[in-house]
Amino acid sequence: MKTHLDWSSYDTYGIGDAYSGIPTRGGNYAKAVAVCMHNRECQREGRGVMCPSWRITRDPAHSTEARVAAFKAALNGDFGDNAFAAPELSASMDLCVSCKACKKECPSAVDMVLIKTEFLAQRNEVLGIPLRNRLMGGLPQWLAHGRGALRLLALARNALPPLAWAGEKLLGLTAKRPLPPPSAKPFVDPPPQGSGERGEVVLLVDTFARHFDPLIAESAIKVLVAGGYRVSIARPAPDDPEPNRGLCCGRTYLSMGMVEKARFEAQRILKALAPAFDRGLPVIGLEPSCLLSMRDEFFSLGLGAEVSRLNKNLYLFEEFLAREAQRKGLKLPLRKRDGKVVVHGHCHQKAFSVMKALKKTLALIEGQEVEILETGCCGGAGSFGYEAEHFEPARKMAELALLPAVRAMAPEDAVVADGFSCRHQIADGAGRKPVHMAVLLAGLLEGRDGRDHGLDL
Repeated sequence: MKTHLDWSSYDTYGIGDAYSGIPTRGGNYAKAVAVCMHNRECQREGRGVMCPSWRITRDPAHSTEARVAAFKAALNGDFGDNAFAAPELSASMDLCVSCKACKKECPSAVDMVLIKTEFLAQRNEVLGIPLRNRLMGGLPQWLAHGRGALRLLALARNALPPLAWAGEKLLGLTAKRPLPPPSAKPFVDPPPQGSGERGEVVLLVDTFARHFDPLIAESAIKVLVAGGYRVSIARPAPDDPEPNRGLCCGRTYLSMGMVEKARFEAQRILKALAPAFDRGLPVIGLEPSCLLSMRDEFFSLGLGAEVSRLNKNLYLFEEFLAREAQRKGLKLPLRKRDGKVVVHGHCHQKAFSVMKALKKTLALIEGQEVEILETGCCGGAGSFGYEAEHFEPARKMAELALLPAVRAMAPEDAVVADGFSCRHQIADGAGRKPVHMAVLLAGLLEGRDGRDHGLDL
């Protein structure tokens, strides 16, 4: 079986382990599927995230264990020669939100996100890529070359119910919630800023911060400069085939199984960041799903030895600040605010144990009351919450804990959510405006009143 991702890391799996039946076909991909030991941790309630689809349905068919069983059947030939196009496999994967919880919370570390990516790539090869998937996966390109038109279309669609209805019928994008329009102006890369007394850093501005929330990148620069760093923006390499398009992690492509497109974006990023890696400079990202995909999925894209340098130099914004505060005594000139800071963690932040760093970063706001919500997946999950057939399941995931907790907050409390999808799910479902950690901290810098950051601070 020819695979689209590199599964060589599973080559020795199953040797001496009590595997529960490696499928007859699929090679190392089959071994990745077979790590499941059927302890059914994916069918539980309580703390953690796993498994969002089981938690809303209570149907074992929508658990990680059942998905493993479906893939084993497919790889054993039970669904015929075109097993990846089989409706049984699609039905099993239908409510998977790629939360990565199974990789962290499953004792066997089943990586259903990566398994799903390979499944989608294989299905695309047989059936072609659906139009909606092409549109959502290709957002980095659409935004780079037609953001003005996309903004007008989104604003018109949100204002005119007939257009929203047409979008649902033609593209399968639900008419029950607004689409986030690109910002009036994108983030424009500034020249390097800051004194550099604490060193130099490179800021990686992702597609969503660049085109939808430029305030996040602007805020991150202000906070880092206030901390004493010299901040440069990661730019495409001089020989990049698209030097005028911003860098992108390829997460949207991976989520649609468009592996070659994702690999192209990953190669652009690695080449662009090589000079920073050569100098040992910290590279700081803002969007959890973007940055943490680079630290994880990039290793399955067959990018060579260069990819190993990512884990040594790559940090989420809050990871970097927490590290600097702990190791080098970083203090930011932040003032306390009235009301609590209430935080919803992105699923990937939880899966990669970033929540501790997030708490340490909030501790830089001396005397500030902080509450970390015990919530599972918000249900946004990239485009999942905007898909007509998934609107209700996505909202049910949010209603399990997140939206009731946000509705119960006091008016003076601030909501922090670093994930793009999380913020929109909260705003649409609870009527509160969450902010990214960088925006919160920038609004609390001494000498700022926070109102230009969308906060009444």
